[in-house]
Amino acid sequence: MISVSNVTVAYGSFVLLDGINFHISEQDKIGLVGKNGAGKSTLMKLITGEQSPTTGSVEKPTGVKIGYLPQVMEHHKGHSVMKEVLSVFDHIHSMEGELHRITEELSNRTDYESSEYASLIERLNEINDTLALESGLSPEARAQKVLFGLGFKADELDRNTETFSQGWNMRIELAKILLSAPDVLLLDEPTNHLDIESIEWFEDYLKNFRGSVLLVSHDRKFLDNVTTRTVEIMLGHIHDYKVPYSQYVMLRAERLAQQTAAYENQQRMIEKTEDFINRFRYKPTKSNQVQSRIKALEKLDRIEIDESDNSKLSLKFPPAERSGDVVFKGVDLKVGYPQKVVFSDAQIEIKRGEKVALIGRNGEGKTTLMRVIMRELDPISGEARLGHNVHIGYYAQNQEDILDPAETVFGTLDRIAVGDIRTKLRDILGAFLFKGEDIDKRVSVLSGGERARLGMAKLMLSPYNVLALDEPTNHMDIRSKDVLKQALKSFDGTLIVVSHDRDFLDGLVDKLYEFRDGKVKEHLGGVQEFLEKRKLESLQELERSAQAPVQEKPAQKKESAREFQAQKFVSKEQRKIQNRVNFLEKEIAKREGRMGEIEGILANPSEKDDIMELTREYLELKRALDADTDEWTTLMEQLD
Repeated sequence: MISVSNVTVAYGSFVLLDGINFHISEQDKIGLVGKNGAGKSTLMKLITGEQSPTTGSVEKPTGVKIGYLPQVMEHHKGHSVMKEVLSVFDHIHSMEGELHRITEELSNRTDYESSEYASLIERLNEINDTLALESGLSPEARAQKVLFGLGFKADELDRNTETFSQGWNMRIELAKILLSAPDVLLLDEPTNHLDIESIEWFEDYLKNFRGSVLLVSHDRKFLDNVTTRTVEIMLGHIHDYKVPYSQYVMLRAERLAQQTAAYENQQRMIEKTEDFINRFRYKPTKSNQVQSRIKALEKLDRIEIDESDNSKLSLKFPPAERSGDVVFKGVDLKVGYPQKVVFSDAQIEIKRGEKVALIGRNGEGKTTLMRVIMRELDPISGEARLGHNVHIGYYAQNQEDILDPAETVFGTLDRIAVGDIRTKLRDILGAFLFKGEDIDKRVSVLSGGERARLGMAKLMLSPYNVLALDEPTNHMDIRSKDVLKQALKSFDGTLIVVSHDRDFLDGLVDKLYEFRDGKVKEHLGGVQEFLEKRKLESLQELERSAQAPVQEKPAQKKESAREFQAQKFVSKEQRKIQNRVNFLEKEIAKREGRMGEIEGILANPSEKDDIMELTREYLELKRALDADTDEWTTLMEQLD
């Protein structure tokens, strides 16, 4: 479908992409991986045409529709969420208007044999065919389905887009892209602003998406669950693997091991051959053998090992001074702002040495609690107190607002460093991959990943015994995240982390606080146990809603009675649903049949045919068909 042929991108003497070739086929699900700055976002811009290669070409079929979600984008203002998302269906409303104009014109014309009349009929059929493809769920229902999946609530759809954060506006743009029905999706770190539940919905969406996907993500589980092919960019070159990310990591290691073994064997053979040539070069009795081996060496296909970028973070947090047993305690917390209470009645206790994750939908209060812990925000009511001898190192989500864009990398640390640590600033920056001329870069020109690393480097300047990290892995590549995770696991202080990255949290935290519907709930255990429990609770909630009250009985009998009642109720409900589905299928078939008849008449009307009346009937049938199809789709989802 899309071919990248011999593409090179160079900036002066620096070559970012060096003669790369690869192909995106229909229904490919590709994970595009590589270190920050390797050229992943550049490659996407080449495919969309936003950027041109220095040499080479990118070929796309005529008419292919690309949906592109960049890391940074413009957000539209002045519309409600629903109105902004429905703007992707403007072409449907335009076609319906054109359909009405054509049918009105046809009703007033009698030149049935003219070329103009034939052209109008042809255009009428084209519009009807296009609208038929768009039939099914109404635009409003389709928009709601995607917006709810991405985490919006019903009462938020009428709010203006400018009242939402940048992360929520990114979700609005993502919804528009998905609803525009592209042939190819190019997604540059789409999960950075999604919470765990939205990510799981988005995974299912992409797995069922019928087009092609090229995806940049630093979420290992997301890549494994969505992609079937991994394209790696390393040092300007492409390596293509027909497997998901985790298998790619293993295959890549095996390939490099095989290359290394073959290279070493060949080098030993070459060394022995050269030794033989040097020893017997001037012996007449060995001249034929010497010449034969010289020719063999000249013809030898030398094995090369793929060049690897082995630079990585070197991160170890300083030893933590002992704090009191309780690091933070919140009792009956009611927290929010003058215009809105974010959560209330919260009981939170974080003890020394615990590694705690704050999880939940964006906007439910995770960052707000961080502000309370950092004493940047006082609770509306209740008690919030820090423990004895607590020193917190805070990594904020919005590094672009906290770091001074006019300052240099080195100056950012030098401005706040005190004492002996100032002599080690270059070593600290080197551990975070800022080397040579990098330390003189202005913050304003740093990539998202570089800013994340610089923000993390600031935490190394003091021996904190509590680390409060708000989305620390956004924009970090997978290898950097792995290093950070291991360093945090080894950290002997207390960790409070906000993150939606399941792979990062898995095995790192031992307690979670879930922020949901204005409440905060404690969960003991890791993120995997939480997700399994959350799915189970969702199923139990559905089951409970389908049950009639039963008398109190011994626990085991009570549970059996519940299961029996639920099964009985579900069976009865499913029969009702199936009967309705059967009825709707018959109605849909009738309406489609009559619409086909009308289309045939309109294509070749006689003088007795009332074109306006037929058109009115056709549009009424279409509206009824859309409603029936919407209901049928909803009921089929319930049966599934």
